[in-house]
Amino acid sequence: MLDDRKKKILQAIVEEYIETAEPVSSKALVEKRNINYSSATIRNDMAELEKIGLLDKPHTSAGRIPSAQGYRYYVDKLINSNDISMKEIKYIQSQLETKVNQIEDLTKIATTTLSEITHYTSVGIGPKASEQNIQEVKFILLGSRLLMAIILTETGLIKETIIKFNEDITQEQVDTITYLFNNKLHGKPLTQIDKPMEEYMHSEMSNILNVIKPILEQINKAINEDVPVYMEGADKSFELPEFKSLDIAKSFVNILDTDKTKQMIDILNSSNNEDEINVYIGDENVDKSLKDFSIVTFKHKEKGKDLGTIAIIGPTRMDYSKVISAMKYISKQLNKDKLLESGEDDEDGKKK
Repeated sequence: MLDDRKKKILQAIVEEYIETAEPVSSKALVEKRNINYSSATIRNDMAELEKIGLLDKPHTSAGRIPSAQGYRYYVDKLINSNDISMKEIKYIQSQLETKVNQIEDLTKIATTTLSEITHYTSVGIGPKASEQNIQEVKFILLGSRLLMAIILTETGLIKETIIKFNEDITQEQVDTITYLFNNKLHGKPLTQIDKPMEEYMHSEMSNILNVIKPILEQINKAINEDVPVYMEGADKSFELPEFKSLDIAKSFVNILDTDKTKQMIDILNSSNNEDEINVYIGDENVDKSLKDFSIVTFKHKEKGKDLGTIAIIGPTRMDYSKVISAMKYISKQLNKDKLLESGEDDEDGKKK
């Protein structure tokens, strides 16, 4: 348990190091951070904080830098989560007011906005298609043996695919299939499009089962295809001092490699569903290639449904205060927009 003085000193060291990327001395704390204690007192407390693992002392410097444990204590106990300016608030509002037709568009806009506010690399993924509920299924006949299937979910997610047949199909068959799909699947999860649907179709109209089977196969293929990954601001990270290290730069490139999107999806999906914002610092990341990095994530949810995950990836010397503040405000705005769209009262008791 740290006393108030040590907390103040630790907070000042973390924030000074985030700003300068240079080891922090007692003199710097007195002159730049207005710590009103003697240099001797500060040095003693710095030594104590080092002894309990919250600070590290680089071999080539008399100053101290935060350890991973020090960053964790700062994030959990000391951080200012309202570190966002009015200019940044207005910018976030203007970006999120953009009209979108699909939930993926909103995730992409929020990902871009977060990177522009924090100047770190941001990554976003949309919701898993298989976890969405179906609003409507449409079939469009493109030719005598070519059919387009369009699935719209309740969250605005759209999946579409083309089905080719080995024999001619008629518009009457398409109309019948459209009716049957919507009658069975409206409001149900996408996972219903498989065996339960095939069994239903078989009992309803076994004479068109040869048309249904290729439709089910192709739709399931579309639903289970890779989740899109949105990435913004990768170039911003290479301006940071940490990336002068070739090893760190190479690790970062490998993490963001477009051929390894599954790895990125796994990282984002590993975040705790129960918490609004999750912070993983250095070795706290499951993937050992992330030992020199921190990841901050938040899940965009509506009425308990997962609408996607957005993350910031950067060095452990991250401006956690700015990142978490921006995430909280973006999350608040996303939820506010959904609240107003539904016609419910906002915080001021007004309706849209």
